[in-house]
Amino acid sequence: MRDREYFVYIVCSLSGTLYIGMTSSIYRRALQHKLGEIEGFSCKYRCDRLVYCERFDDVHKAIGREKQLKGWGRAKKVALIESKNYRWKDMAEKWGAEMLFAGESLNKLSS
Repeated sequence: MRDREYFVYIVCSLSGTLYIGMTSSIYRRALQHKLGEIEGFSCKYRCDRLVYCERFDDVHKAIGREKQLKGWGRAKKVALIESKNYRWKDMAEKWGAEMLFAGESLNKLSS
């Protein structure tokens, strides 16, 4: 039987608005944020850049961590992000993009 994984994550907008969530599939959820499929706060403020995530093997620990982070002030959240991702790089920037193999042209993608 496959062990379950849970992720607590932070996505942000270009203007710096933060959204904290939890999911069992960080790949799927990051793409949903990028496509604006998560209704509510994150869609309204265009929080679509994955800047932080933590993995858990217990759903209760993940839920507890999500609640903990949501209770923090902005400065503490920013410090957490910058402790792992100083430049706020979008960790999921390339997720969902088609891969090219050696020798293939980028023109392949437009055909």
